[in-house]
Amino acid sequence: MRNHYVIGIDAGGTKVAYGLFGESGELLDRMQHPTDICAGGEAFSDTVAENILALLSRNSLTEADLDGVGICMPSFILFDEGRILMTSAMPGIKNFPMRDYLSERIHTRIVLDNDSNAAALAEYRRGAGRGSRHLVYITAGTGLGSGIVIDGKLFRGSYGWAGECGHMLATPDEGLLCGCENRGCFMSYASGRSMTARVRGQMSYCHATSLTPETADGEHILAAFHEGDPLAQEMIETTAHYLGVCAFNIYQMLNINRFVFGGGLTHFGNVLFDRVKAEFDKYNHIPLPVEFRLAELGDDIGLIGAAEFVRGDS
Repeated sequence: MRNHYVIGIDAGGTKVAYGLFGESGELLDRMQHPTDICAGGEAFSDTVAENILALLSRNSLTEADLDGVGICMPSFILFDEGRILMTSAMPGIKNFPMRDYLSERIHTRIVLDNDSNAAALAEYRRGAGRGSRHLVYITAGTGLGSGIVIDGKLFRGSYGWAGECGHMLATPDEGLLCGCENRGCFMSYASGRSMTARVRGQMSYCHATSLTPETADGEHILAAFHEGDPLAQEMIETTAHYLGVCAFNIYQMLNINRFVFGGGLTHFGNVLFDRVKAEFDKYNHIPLPVEFRLAELGDDIGLIGAAEFVRGDS
């Protein structure tokens, strides 16, 4: 009798994590290695294939025991083709047919998608989205992105990257230059990277702040906020404003009433997200319920979501 194992892979800019899941969705084993950010598509995929086989071998399994492998990464991916157009985590990978390349080396089904879609699917099925019909997952960390679930199915759009809310324009042609080559993206105002950049850019004008270039990170900004630091307070208020406006714009477009927030900025907890909801409510004049929840699945969200791709992602 065939066993129905699945491997989920979460490939980010720091590490590539692998999880072996059983038929009931339980995480049986895991491994990881540092990301070679200079690798091209073939070199990266060869490393992934080697580690898939190593994970199977140490669990006395073979490719024949797999239902498939799901992979998520922060990328623009042509989903139907399994092709990575570009990825911020590994700039050497461009226009690469990763799904087909891996399928020739690991003889099983390969599903490739971006990390926001993986997180959205994971939270919808196994986390803070359970019980909802529709869901918007917003990841607010180093960057800003989202995944959209409508009627239980991931919505990818025409090319595969629906939900790139971080690149929606908040202040067109103004503000920080984004990696997408535009100015004024929501990512320029409502992400961990932008918060750090704005703190460093403004501290010379705010002599009352205790923050320094070395302490312009989330942990120190939150501590400074609790101590009444005016710059930390301004940063949190500004970030909350733009996250709230971003969520409101998505709500107006899609009319989805459950938002789940994940990513590094969730460590700010209610200090930030009570303000995000207040900003949303300030613009929402229709008295119907809209839920804001924090993600429940923690650091394993990418592994879980990637595995769920294989179990049926649409």
